[in-house]
This record gives sequence, structure tokens and C-alpha cells, in this order.
Amino acid sequence: MRLLEVVRGEKTAKDVIHTSMTISKQIGKVPVLVGVCRGFVGNRILFQRQVQAQQIILKGAKYYDVDRVLYDFGFPMGPFAMSDLAGLDIGWNEKESASRDIREILCESGRRGQKNGRGYYVYDAETRASAPDPEVLQIISDFGSAQGIDQREVGEDEILERCLYPMVNEGAKILEEGIAIRPSDIDVIWVNGYGWPVYRGGPMHWGDSVGLGKIAGRMREFQAESGDDFWQPSALLAELADAGKSFSDWSAG
Repeated sequence: MRLLEVVRGEKTAKDVIHTSMTISKQIGKVPVLVGVCRGFVGNRILFQRQVQAQQIILKGAKYYDVDRVLYDFGFPMGPFAMSDLAGLDIGWNEKESASRDIREILCESGRRGQKNGRGYYVYDAETRASAPDPEVLQIISDFGSAQGIDQREVGEDEILERCLYPMVNEGAKILEEGIAIRPSDIDVIWVNGYGWPVYRGGPMHWGDSVGLGKIAGRMREFQAESGDDFWQPSALLAELADAGKSFSDWSAG
């Protein structure tokens, strides 16, 4: 991975930051200076995508369709293929597991991902070629029904909106909090560390290309439909959208 997030603490001296950034370049990394928060910048934004990917399959989207749509967008793999590659049991505690979500159910049924040939997908022992598993589809459908979630067809555009708009919104929150200095820093992190397609410029640049007014408007629609404050646009996103501006117009005060 080329990316290196250099995390400054409240009392980190400027010469320490300078040395850290210089050494990062000397060892062939792309350093980005960030502040302290849970997940820092990259993982904090990734978490938002993962949350919505899990939600959207409970609404009726097939997990392999979510992966395909994000792959077609330009990511090297989708969220469920990525989870299988990393290992579904990372961070899973068997003693505390109580079928609270899909991952816990899959782990409880002995699915670990690529490491044992069974995760969201099943894998060929020799080639590691993947194939969807009807058993997993049934697990997801049963869990969604038990949660009282109405299941329906979910189109490709909605899959992208639900997975990517929260990433843009979280990036705006990160800027508001001063965790990232500029929108382009977030883009550099995601292009060099998380597989965002280079030709789409990173989540903040892409958000500008879509139009912040469109993103904020769609999020408000999702919020009205669901009553979930998860979809409330951040103060910065709402401010820029309402003013007809972009992240490229913004700079820290």
C-alpha cells in the first residue's frame, strides 16, 4: 500500500510532523497528514460504506450485485468480496456472538471467508474462483424478514447512492472537524490506500462532479423515507449544497 496516514496529536511538534512526512516519502509512501479520530480518515469513511452495504442487502439487493456495481464503478472489489478476503472472523468473538447481524450468523455457521473456502461466496479449493451461495442469500432474506424489513428490488443507481453518498458526507464531517486539512487530502487517501478508481478522482472530487446539491437532496429523501438520522447531510455538505458550491470552493477557516 502506497498510502501512509501520518497522525498528528494535539501536542505533536511541527518538527516531528516534518520529519514524519519526509521519512514517509523516503521509503516510497504517499503521506497525508490527518488528525485523531476513530478510524482516522480512510477507515472512518470506509465504515460508512460497509454499514450501508449491510443495510441494502437486507432491503433486497443481492450481495453479489452490490459487489458487481461497485466493481463496475472502478473499485478492485466490492465490500463483500473484500470481507471474505480479509476474513469474516476478524474482530469476531465466538463467546459473545449472538446472531445480531449477518456477519455473526455467517461466522457462527463456520464461514470464515477465503481462508476456509466459505464466506459470502464459496471458493474453489485450487483456483479460489468464487461463486454466490444460495444458502447465504437465504440467511440474509430470513434475517431481514425477522427484522421487519420490507424486501424489494434495488436498482444499480440506488446501490451506488446508498454506498457512496455516505462516504462523501463523512468526508465533509472530517473536514468540519479539522481531521483532514483539505478535500484533496481525503481523495489522496482513498486513491492510494482504498482502491478508489483514479479516473474518478477520489470521493470528494467525485462528489463535486455529481453535484453536492444532488447528493444532499437524495440523502434528505432517504432520511424522510426511513426516519433515520444517518442520512442527515452534514452541516458543511448542506451549506455548500444550498449555496450551489463545491468542495473545491471550500478551505479551512
